[in-house]
Amino acid sequence: MEHTVRAYDEELDGITAELARMGGLAEAEVADSIRAIAKRDVVLASSVIVRDERLDGLEMDIERKAVRLIALRQPVADDLRRTVAAMKISMNLERCGDLAKNIAKRALVIAESEPVTPLTSSIERMGELVTTRLKDVLDALASRDVERAITVWEQDHEVDEHYDAIFRELLTYMMGDPRTITACAHLLFVAKNLERIGDHATNIAEILHYEITGVELTDERPKSDALQPQSL
Repeated sequence: MEHTVRAYDEELDGITAELARMGGLAEAEVADSIRAIAKRDVVLASSVIVRDERLDGLEMDIERKAVRLIALRQPVADDLRRTVAAMKISMNLERCGDLAKNIAKRALVIAESEPVTPLTSSIERMGELVTTRLKDVLDALASRDVERAITVWEQDHEVDEHYDAIFRELLTYMMGDPRTITACAHLLFVAKNLERIGDHATNIAEILHYEITGVELTDERPKSDALQPQSL
């Protein structure tokens, strides 16, 4: 029996370790995609696009191992929540990677257009905020810190407010100078992708809270009151 329990713990710890590696890769992809935009770095943008395949592979591996563990070990209570949470968190991290890849693709196009420095700086500031949120929730995951996870969840509105401000700024530029429309349109999609990464960080905070406490965060997420367009 002791051998079986030890093998089970090793499998669960292995999934957790893979999830930590996946979190580090996702965080790096997001940060590098933003840097590629800010520095007009096509080499860095291309590397983000290529590296996303590794995240996809890790997500599939975590899902496969978690399903196998549930089927063979039949975990209950805390262990079951931990296993299911690992699958859900890996899915959110994989989506962060996809969004970072989308940003990197936009970076390749933006690098060929005329610089719109003030707007790029706004995107960079929003990117730094989103990267911080992702880092904070991954740190909470590593340390199993419920309070830190709740803090990330409570700050979700800040990312929304940045997006709303950038949206208005981009519209002003496009109306004032039609020559900026192409670059601004791409930056608008970048801002929306960043806003979605922020949402995934908040998702992870909710999942972690439930995993550790067994209680769902049932309150409505703090959101910006500004009307956001739904077509992007």
